[in-house]
Amino acid sequence: MSGTFSMTVGNKGRIVLPADVRARHDWAEGTTLIALETDDGIEILDRAHALKLVRAQFAETDVVSELIAERHAEAARDSASES
Repeated sequence: MSGTFSMTVGNKGRIVLPADVRARHDWAEGTTLIALETDDGIEILDRAHALKLVRAQFAETDVVSELIAERHAEAARDSASES
């Protein structure tokens, strides 16, 4: 179920999520939530959903190879500047 919920920013920037939203998502006191800023606004996710989203975004990306290639390029620039 999705919907629109009104919340007010309170003391120290705190917001209170409506009880029915917390109950539907099984977000108890102490649950860590992630605020994901997008071009369209803010999405609030629990850790499990945030991790699922990150894994999906990187599913077709070889992050290790990209990092190694970046490091090699950086090392080549460093070597060129030392010459």
